Amino acid sequence: MGTLVILGWATRVDNGRPTPARYRSGVTDCVFCDIIAGTHPAQVVFSDDVAMGFLDARPVFKGHVLVVPLAHYVTLADLPEDLVGPLFTRVRRVSAAMPPALGAQGSFVAENNVVSQSVPHLHVHVVPRTKGDGLRGFFWPRTRYADEAEAAGYARRLREVLSA
Repeated sequence: MGTLVILGWATRVDNGRPTPARYRSGVTDCVFCDIIAGTHPAQVVFSDDVAMGFLDARPVFKGHVLVVPLAHYVTLADLPEDLVGPLFTRVRRVSAAMPPALGAQGSFVAENNVVSQSVPHLHVHVVPRTKGDGLRGFFWPRTRYADEAEAAGYARRLREVLSA
């Protein structure tokens, strides 16, 4: 695991009382921190002051999005309680965008902690689903986009629905 680099702190008010909030932190060898910083390419579908969503480079199905908090946390247990709701509100929005954006019938939402967590930065998988798509249990076959143009098309369709 890399070295934690905290670049700044801010104070925000929650329920009338100030609380410290990391607004820019990262780990020197975390690819998701690099995506958030804009130094590693990704097909971003949304970004705000809490989280970012981008296409998984090795999707279970095309349109598979990873939703990550902007601050570096390794596991769900590490995520401060006051960020759980905001993070999962964004996961919910991505899940709701999949049927109109991609023609999916629903979605599969999952999060791994340590075991099977390929990048040690908290991330939630939001995978588009259709009846008969072949996904069985937790066996996740992976696929690839034909090229960056195809990936960009999936990201664009999700962005359009998320920004509406």
